[in-house]
Amino acid sequence: MKKIINTSILALCALLVFTACDDVELVQIDPNANVTVMLSETTVTLTEDTATDNSVVVSWDEPDFGFNAAPTYNILIDVEGGDFGNAQIIPVATATEKTFTVSELNNKLLTLGLTPNAEDNVNIKIEVTLSDSQKIYSNTAILTVTPYSSLLDLTSSWGLVGSATPGAWGTENIPDLPLYTTGSAGVLVAYVTLRDGEIKFRENNEWINDYGDTDADGSLDAGGTNITVTAGTYKITMNLNDFTWSMEDYTWGLVGDATTNAWDGPDMMLAYNPYQDNWKAVVTLGDGEIKFRFNNDWGLNYGDDGVDGTLDNNGTNITVTAGHYLVTLDLNALEYTLEPMDVWGLVGDGTVNAWDGPDQKFVPDFGINEGTFYIKGAILTNGFAKVRQNDAWALNYGDDGNDGTLEVGGADIPVTAGTYNITVNFAIQPPTITMYQWQ
Repeated sequence: MKKIINTSILALCALLVFTACDDVELVQIDPNANVTVMLSETTVTLTEDTATDNSVVVSWDEPDFGFNAAPTYNILIDVEGGDFGNAQIIPVATATEKTFTVSELNNKLLTLGLTPNAEDNVNIKIEVTLSDSQKIYSNTAILTVTPYSSLLDLTSSWGLVGSATPGAWGTENIPDLPLYTTGSAGVLVAYVTLRDGEIKFRENNEWINDYGDTDADGSLDAGGTNITVTAGTYKITMNLNDFTWSMEDYTWGLVGDATTNAWDGPDMMLAYNPYQDNWKAVVTLGDGEIKFRFNNDWGLNYGDDGVDGTLDNNGTNITVTAGHYLVTLDLNALEYTLEPMDVWGLVGDGTVNAWDGPDQKFVPDFGINEGTFYIKGAILTNGFAKVRQNDAWALNYGDDGNDGTLEVGGADIPVTAGTYNITVNFAIQPPTITMYQWQ
């Protein structure tokens, strides 16, 4: 009896297996499926005067895969001769066309390293994703384009000086904290991190023309009393039309389980970039999600509902994969980018996270000093430090002679306790490092 029951069970199992196999439809991509990318223009000259105009429409037809599919698309833009390994990637979700404004396309081209005001070719193609393991690519279209320089000149002659600033009451190594011009004539703004102390406004890093606030009432007084401040990160406004000033807490940062401090913060702070009037940070992220938020608080935060690079107030969390990124937040256009890149950091037992990291990241010069990287306000203790790439030891620099010249794999750099502005210059060989302690 037992044998009969076992035989019946085996037969039933076999029947179920064969029945299940009959119900499975093996899906394969039609080998003839293809995507053809089309450009509305093949030659364009971009100008700052037409920055908000439309420039080029990139479009394509949804391919016939041989079955019902729900593909998503990325537009890839790379320099002529590139292999798309370091392409600019523009996600468009399920759309089958994308209209680039002049400024949007120009930013992508400058990020690729194209020279402003010089004609060049770029390659454009479409990446079609069906799953993590199923992708196909379009043909490559060639766009002949002349970009323009997007660097702004927001400099003014005014700055902040005082015991609350890095240069204290004045030092040639650390200039006054700069105030920048705005869209309103005579209204200047600074985004600064201060310590407990005092500040004044002065012109041209000199004491010929300076202002304080004698009555602490928000009015600027020529040669007036020093202004007392507490440690924090602020937006400081100087109005030369009515000689008033104001100060408010002001930070933009990244928060999320992909960041160092997860969803509770403090957030990964972004720095103001006056060359493009946006906010930037160099960060190392893990697999997870992020959002942008103001002043480490959920009162004002941005996500991305359409996964299209456009910021949405209180929008959907932004999914990221582990890696090193240059993050740009454009509050004027309400757009953002996360550009994978090699990053440089400071590591050592004299730094916040000792020899294990994550390293304190250097920020590239976003202006004209290609190959120059900065950390402003690095808090060090007595010990040693080195400069290394991507939180790893494969490429690291020390200083064999302790003379400011960096050598690959060189000696640990001795540091003493204090707060520093640090500059590394890879534009010259051998590269150099300078460390100026806050006064």
